[in-house]
Amino acid sequence: MAPSKVLAGARVVLPTGIVDDGRVVVEGTRITDTSPKDSDRLRPGGTPIPDAETVDVRGHWLVPGFVDLHNHGGGGASFSGTAEEVLTAVRTHRLHGTTTLVASTVTDDMDVLARQAGLLSELAEQGDIAGIHFEGPFISPCRKGAHSEKLLRDPEPAEVRKLIDAARGRAKMVTLATELPGGIDSVRLLAEHGVIAAIGHTDATYEQTVEAVDAGATVATHLFNAMPPLGHRTPGPIAALLEDARITVELIDDGTHLHPASLQLAFHHAGAARVAFITDAMDAAGSGDGRYMLGPLEVEVTDGVARLVQGGSIAGSTLTLDRAFRRAVTVDRLPVQDVVAAVSANPARLLGVYDRVGSLEPGKDADLVLLDEEFALKGVMRRGAWVVDPQLG
Repeated sequence: MAPSKVLAGARVVLPTGIVDDGRVVVEGTRITDTSPKDSDRLRPGGTPIPDAETVDVRGHWLVPGFVDLHNHGGGGASFSGTAEEVLTAVRTHRLHGTTTLVASTVTDDMDVLARQAGLLSELAEQGDIAGIHFEGPFISPCRKGAHSEKLLRDPEPAEVRKLIDAARGRAKMVTLATELPGGIDSVRLLAEHGVIAAIGHTDATYEQTVEAVDAGATVATHLFNAMPPLGHRTPGPIAALLEDARITVELIDDGTHLHPASLQLAFHHAGAARVAFITDAMDAAGSGDGRYMLGPLEVEVTDGVARLVQGGSIAGSTLTLDRAFRRAVTVDRLPVQDVVAAVSANPARLLGVYDRVGSLEPGKDADLVLLDEEFALKGVMRRGAWVVDPQLG
């Protein structure tokens, strides 16, 4: 077993608040202590920590590993690809602090999606990903974004059930345009099977959205994007999703998908406990500009912005969660604890894994991110092992 690690001197963000000159003790794969230090090598009360290796992280922040609910790929690879490509994308995002990740598919033929679900379920069983998110094909052609219109279909429960079954218990979320035929019944089906029903790529009215939430929907897929804008006479889905305490709203904080005022509006009305920052990343995240494929559609990435070659619609993002974290604190001026909730605790609770990840607490996986005073990433640990060695010079 690797020696115990005592990360000492950082500003540690705990569920109870920010601790200056704090410490986190890691033994094996777990966090065993986050209490104020008596000594770097002692537990509270004076019990020695066996084989303790002290890492001086003064001048840094320690926060929980990030949890991404909605991610299509990175590092030039896609979650719609081979197992090797999926693992390339997973590793890319781990290098940017995402220690727990749900793999998102994109609209394709149902047989193709079912086969991909089988592959992804195996990787979920191995612990490489936290589950599967199906974004499409059950979405509105009016709000399709970067999805192939010819492959879209209504969310009939029998069709939705095919994908759930193909995922072998590893389906975590399905994005639906719930106003389409079968939408409400499919929301109920998903809720019965413990799968998150997410409202997105939708042309629903306010009233139709309320009906879907009452039926069991609990997430707004990238709020504001791919849905009708907020209107003063026709408030549409945005108002319904922001006002309901049962809904967690996904936000893409990359400076492209949302105006800062829209992000502030969401935080003000939903509150920090109901926001989950996501990347909606595609292959180019962590890779660079150029031509890529998003499902069957070709994408051009220029200056970090991904758009369809045909039509010009925004096609996911090139975002990583460390960049979203830094922007949220330094540009949007959100409190650090609220940002930690949005990138770690809230999505972990939504996925039902908060008992293991999402906060720095004894007994949880030793998943953590080290940031400097300007919130640039300087280290990543997953299950007690450094993915990115601390850069402390």
